[in-house]
Amino acid sequence: MKINIVNANNEPVGDFELKDELFGGRVNRDLIWESVVQQNAAGRRGTHATKTRAMVSGSGKKPWRQKGTGRARVGEIRNPLWRKGGTVFGPQPRSYEFDLPKKVRRGALRAALAQKMQDGALIVVDKLEATEKKTKATAALLKRLGATGKTLVIDVTLQDAFTLTARNIAGLSIVASNRVTARDVMDTSRVIATREAIEKLQESLA
Repeated sequence: MKINIVNANNEPVGDFELKDELFGGRVNRDLIWESVVQQNAAGRRGTHATKTRAMVSGSGKKPWRQKGTGRARVGEIRNPLWRKGGTVFGPQPRSYEFDLPKKVRRGALRAALAQKMQDGALIVVDKLEATEKKTKATAALLKRLGATGKTLVIDVTLQDAFTLTARNIAGLSIVASNRVTARDVMDTSRVIATREAIEKLQESLA
């Protein structure tokens, strides 16, 4: 399986051989789903909290005696059955983070890249460099490469000049090849990767 390599003007300058056993065949969407759910869960703040009967303000004194009044027995005004009382088994601050096996994370990223390649949404460029230290020039470069809507740029080492000129472009994300995840890939309509980044990803996902 081969994929075309283009330059900054979107002109073909060669091709790159992709391994069929990695990016060919059926896309395992279950792995992608698991990876996305795991990353979303890790990003949750988990700061929700409710007050139990021990935390609600109010007296702990017994409102009336246990027997003889004809009313229901009650121990304190903070009990959960009363208005403004405590909450039983309410949410408390916690972490939603959980881990996935390394093989699952690799498989999910491999499947996500394969899906983008099958959709024709993966573009491989020989290199990405900022010709000028202006956002306008970088935006024009990305437009020539077909970057519309949400776009993910993957490179091995992030160039400071390119990152500075691209950080104000709406919908653009720049991620290093050793930190990219399946959610990063699937959350975009177009993926632009350098040849070096694709080589590194193919080695790590093998």
